[in-house]
Amino acid sequence: MCSSPSRWSHPSLAGRLLWAAPYSLLGLLIALPACVLGARLQRRDHTLECTGGRLARWVLRLPNRHRIVAITLGHVILAVNVSAMQQLRAHERVHVRQYEHWGPFFGLAYLLESLWQTLRGRDAYRANRFEREAYAKGGPFTP
Repeated sequence: MCSSPSRWSHPSLAGRLLWAAPYSLLGLLIALPACVLGARLQRRDHTLECTGGRLARWVLRLPNRHRIVAITLGHVILAVNVSAMQQLRAHERVHVRQYEHWGPFFGLAYLLESLWQTLRGRDAYRANRFEREAYAKGGPFTP
């Protein structure tokens, strides 16, 4: 589906890390201040996981419609707490592979896919092909 090999895919870990680096940098720009606010960082394989802290508590106060429990930016996975990370790790790691495949084009591709689904009268998140792939390959957790 979304993460099949293409001419843009990089077979080496270094290539995949570099291809997703713009988004990983953005993830770090969120994760590092989150650490100052009490979040916990953990390296797991070639990803950095950031959980908890005061920033996460603020996110949990948002209305359900706008609440994000976990998000992936390149090789950085941010989750509101350890429980959310454990439940969504497999899902978020599918997004890591999508970033490795699409590189700097992932954000635009994701937004265009959401727009396309909205124009078709579908839910921008649940019908998004990137999310469908992540839920299909990432386990039984449902939003």
